[in-house]
Amino acid sequence: MARAVSIGVIMAVATQPSAKGEVMERITRVGVDLAKNVMQVHAVDGADRVVARKAISRERFVSWFANLEPCLVAMEACGGAHYWVRKLRALGHDVRLIPPQFAAPYRRGGPHVKNDAQDAEAICEAASRPQMRFVPIKSPAQQSVLVLHRMRTGFVEERTALVNRLRGLLAEFGVFLPQGIRSLHKHLVDRLEDGSNELGGPARQALMRGWAQCQVLDQEIACLDKQIAEHAVHDEQAQRCMEVCGVGPLTASAAVATVVNARQFKNGRQMAAWIGTVPRQNSSGGKQRLGRITRQGNDYLRTLLYQGARSAILLHRDASIGSRAGSFSCRPASAITRPWSPSPTSMRAFFGPCSRRARNSIHHM
Repeated sequence: MARAVSIGVIMAVATQPSAKGEVMERITRVGVDLAKNVMQVHAVDGADRVVARKAISRERFVSWFANLEPCLVAMEACGGAHYWVRKLRALGHDVRLIPPQFAAPYRRGGPHVKNDAQDAEAICEAASRPQMRFVPIKSPAQQSVLVLHRMRTGFVEERTALVNRLRGLLAEFGVFLPQGIRSLHKHLVDRLEDGSNELGGPARQALMRGWAQCQVLDQEIACLDKQIAEHAVHDEQAQRCMEVCGVGPLTASAAVATVVNARQFKNGRQMAAWIGTVPRQNSSGGKQRLGRITRQGNDYLRTLLYQGARSAILLHRDASIGSRAGSFSCRPASAITRPWSPSPTSMRAFFGPCSRRARNSIHHM
């Protein structure tokens, strides 16, 4: 009797599919919480039953997905996400990136219960929503262009901090300089060589080293500006964007590399909302309440477009009201002497031509 029972158990085990084969057949959607060293995955089948919930090291991450049948893989848009998307797409998976703010509402326990497993589950659940919006995937070439912009922004911030530091240290000795990098170039050397002030020898030497560092940063910024301009000249999409008044090589290059595919927008208003220049809404009960702009999009691109819009306003201050350039001037030119942000209406008028020209040239990547 014992022999018959043991034989039955052996036959049952032999006919049951292996755990590995079962996982490969059942997984239809995977949520991934990316990290530097350990990735958390949450996999479900077609009936949304949990199949796998585990942490995977960075070295085993690609090989784990290589053993799966092609499925939907959702990741949170964060550092290194575009690289992993390209790796998994090469294996045949349908990989998508979800903005973090869109995945957070699906986390069980709300904002007070947060860990890697909960984040992976929330990403997996958010990817199943039919109305979910995903982040366009950037190519290595587009990311390379954005590296130039990020490095330039960093050098500009370092130079601004250095200039303010030099001005503050000089003020301790009664030497006051006007604000701005131009005034520093014009007056700093003369102030350091002036023997009538209270600056001591060690202080003068330290400030001269700071001035030398500022000149190095100027050279680095100029070199990056040249590289960005060369890219814009040889890029057809950037050339089309530069046909819009107020858009130069810097803005055009950043817009083409950031937007990826302008056909994702139906019109210029959608692009304005994506960048964060539309008013925030708090409407209810049939009453429309509009506030300040949302500022939820790309800060760098929005800043460049603001600067371009202000330049267009100052350039066409005498344009007729009926013209496109004249429509930018929502305020008199005399009122644009202090920091001012164009209204959402004027920004939509500015983004419309950008979006139309881009949609006519930018193809699906």
